[in-house]
Amino acid sequence: MNHTQTPYQSCIQACLSCATACNQCHAACLKEDDVKMMARCIALDADCAAVCSFAAGAMARNSEHAKAICALCAEICQACGDECAKHEAEHCKACAAACYNCAQECRSMASAH
Repeated sequence: MNHTQTPYQSCIQACLSCATACNQCHAACLKEDDVKMMARCIALDADCAAVCSFAAGAMARNSEHAKAICALCAEICQACGDECAKHEAEHCKACAAACYNCAQECRSMASAH
């Protein structure tokens, strides 16, 4: 491990990928014909992108709160993934996959010793 790596590197990467997918999904949902139908998806995308960015930063800083933040991140990622999985749009499917991956990584990180 080089000096720029942390023990949380795979979780940090999952969080950054998820934040990107959520921001892309958010933007794409706003362009859908029935934006109102996508309202919960858009709201969860915003929450998820924010918490993923926050979690990645906390891990990079080796914050004493990183495990708690990752536990919360996993919950929000799961909710966002579940919502995105209900929609047929490709951006929603890609977002759901990123959310589920991030939730799994964050759960593992939060439960690590």
